[in-house]
Amino acid sequence: MHKPGDVVLGGLFQIHHKSDFPKWTFTSKPQRHRCKSFDFLEFRYAMTMAFAIDEINKDSSMLPNVTLGYSLFDNCVTLTVGFSAALSLTNGQDEQFLLQNNCLGSPPVLGLVGDASSTFSVAIADVLGLFKMPMVSYFSTCSCLSDRQRFPSFFRTIPSDAFQVRAMISILKHFGWTWVGLLVSDDDYGIHVARSFQSDLTQSGGGCLAYLEVLPWEKDPPEITRIVNVIKMSTARVVMVFAHEFNMIHLMEEVARQDVTGCQWIASEAWTSAAGLQTPHFMPYLSGTLGIAIRRGEMPGLREFLVQMKLDQNQSVDYGNSMVKQFWEYMFQCKFDLKTGEQNGMLLCTGEENIQNMQTEFLDLSNLRAEYNIYKAVYALAHALNDMLQCEPGRGPFNANSCATLQTMEHWQILHYLEKVNFTTSFGDQVSFDENGDALPIYDIVNWHWLPNGKIKIQNVGMVRSLDSNHDKLIVDEDKIFWNFKSNKSPQSVCSEICPPGTYMAIKKGEPVCCFDCIPCSEGMISNKTDSTECTTCPQDLWSSSQRDHCVPKKTEFLSYHEPLGICLTAASLLGTLMCAVVLGIFICHRSTPIVRANNSELSFLLLVSLKLCFLCSLLFIGHPKLWTCQLRHAAFGISFVLSVSCILVKTMVVPAVFKTSKPGGGTILKWFGTVQQRGTVILLTSIQGAICTLWLVFASPTPHKNTQYHNDKIVYECVVGSTIGFSLLLGYIGSLAILSFLLAFLARNLPDSFNEAKLITFSMVIFCAVWAAFVPAYVNSPGKYADAVEVFAILGSSFGLLIALFGPKCYIILFRPEKNSKKGIMGR
Repeated sequence: MHKPGDVVLGGLFQIHHKSDFPKWTFTSKPQRHRCKSFDFLEFRYAMTMAFAIDEINKDSSMLPNVTLGYSLFDNCVTLTVGFSAALSLTNGQDEQFLLQNNCLGSPPVLGLVGDASSTFSVAIADVLGLFKMPMVSYFSTCSCLSDRQRFPSFFRTIPSDAFQVRAMISILKHFGWTWVGLLVSDDDYGIHVARSFQSDLTQSGGGCLAYLEVLPWEKDPPEITRIVNVIKMSTARVVMVFAHEFNMIHLMEEVARQDVTGCQWIASEAWTSAAGLQTPHFMPYLSGTLGIAIRRGEMPGLREFLVQMKLDQNQSVDYGNSMVKQFWEYMFQCKFDLKTGEQNGMLLCTGEENIQNMQTEFLDLSNLRAEYNIYKAVYALAHALNDMLQCEPGRGPFNANSCATLQTMEHWQILHYLEKVNFTTSFGDQVSFDENGDALPIYDIVNWHWLPNGKIKIQNVGMVRSLDSNHDKLIVDEDKIFWNFKSNKSPQSVCSEICPPGTYMAIKKGEPVCCFDCIPCSEGMISNKTDSTECTTCPQDLWSSSQRDHCVPKKTEFLSYHEPLGICLTAASLLGTLMCAVVLGIFICHRSTPIVRANNSELSFLLLVSLKLCFLCSLLFIGHPKLWTCQLRHAAFGISFVLSVSCILVKTMVVPAVFKTSKPGGGTILKWFGTVQQRGTVILLTSIQGAICTLWLVFASPTPHKNTQYHNDKIVYECVVGSTIGFSLLLGYIGSLAILSFLLAFLARNLPDSFNEAKLITFSMVIFCAVWAAFVPAYVNSPGKYADAVEVFAILGSSFGLLIALFGPKCYIILFRPEKNSKKGIMGR
């Protein structure tokens, strides 16, 4: 289809879907091929280009005094035909074209709009690039065409597959589909998409491919059956298809035959709006399809242009309007050739038939997508030419600041202006090209609705646009989406269910990363989000919750006043303190009696006070350890016990000394055991322990410590002794005094006296030494608070032993046998 003009734009369209080539005999001139299967929607694409050129010619602000023409070819979906058409547009250009001369040759071809197929565009752009002839495709999406070194003159008004793949991955992420099948066509379009999709999907971490199958270019029933069986057996519910309409028709025929349901189909822009698939036969399976669609646009006046299309029967069929004649015959089912019409039983075409009376999709302009890209492609070339003609001499972009003219222009000069094109369509979309010749990336997201009346509606449900080379903006209105499932909800398509918080993903051996087991986190480790790849360790003071999804403070353990053990020990300590106070009160009340005055009553009072301190110091071992309690507990314990044992030791030494004074020459001994000497001995012995404690606290003081070695989920608060030597000296000194007291008392146990206190001291020291002998191994082998409990047990046990053994018999006599509380009763014999 052709229209003359000052400057001509070429166009390549797929008006027919098949072509027959005669056999080459090489004995006669080859006959021309014949194209079959007329597609009136593709013819509308060609008419859209004619409309855009007609609109530009009527616009006085665009290309004044210049008329654009067009030369549109049908490639019949055959590379050789399309390639020949492209070469015919390129060939035969004269060195110079003068408008004022009546030239019989073709006017200059400014550029080419097309081709639709990526494979065809690759072949044609390879050649046109040598001539720097601009080529603007409206449907070729292969990312390979962005190679500027190989295709320096190629542009497109449709986004590259690189962006389409990113848009598809964005949709997968939005709906949480991580396990998908991928079908691609067996051409440049499909192969490059498969390569790009796999790499981008891996880099984005958006999911995995359950399978990747290549749809055969020709109809191959066994292969199609095998592919459908793969779809049916796979656990992936989402099937993405980057292919052409005829590929999908072959596939869906087999899908319908096997009745494969339950799949969510995702369509690439190549078949999102394919009318051949929107049939009642396929819609039970394709209803609910989500797809990436070319940006929809509006072109006021296009309907009127199509309706007013008239046939010029006087023009040559071979040159002028052969496309229009074929369309007319297809649309009205008539023939212009009377003989052919009679043979086929058809009416004769008059050329006056009314298109508006035909109920077809030809005039349904509600979903102009590819047409809008063609419209933008024509305007891009027109704006480039307009910018070139507006160049001011002496200020041009070429050598010596020259400008190009209509008579002398070259394709490379138009290419220069085309690269800088930037305009806004009447629909409000900006048109410009990046450094690779790609248009600004933007897609509509559409959903196939099968309406109750049997009609199919392509519903816009969102959009995706590129913000920069790595980030896209996705907008989806999920309320508008129809899901072809009983639940009418988005399906799940995952290889493995989401791992909840508290678990981590363990990839199954030999399977994609999307196929994994959910392993619970170990104790002390957590994962606080879904699909964690690893568990993180809780900080030292925290522990994992029972669900392993967050860290909680560790339980604390120490000998507390609030637990039964602590309460019992506190009660025992207070009971011992009270008993000491009662005994001290009894002794004070009966201080003048012989049994109290015997063997230095002052030491008895001091012993009771020291025992009281022993009972009270045990309270320092109960409660949350603090620095001052850790430092004071052992010092108070050591000094209190040394004071007690010192009093007992002095008492033990006095007993045999008293009896020795009754023998001849024994009077001089007693002067060494007077009251002053006894008091001084106790102070001296206690001071030694005080010095040990002071050195210990100064150089290696006990400190509170959070121990996590005993239990992973608990913090045991304890006091570390600081210096084992200091602690050993403290205990060793107490033990030495206790053993010495025991030995002296044991030797004096049989002295003649009805009330020999040495026997009581011996018994009390046996209890004392037994308790502390058992304490050492028990203390060493008791962890945490139980070590403190063992030490408190030893303190209370030995204190009660001393109190009862030393003062029990005396209190019994004072309270219940007062007759023995006399000098006669004590001396006995």
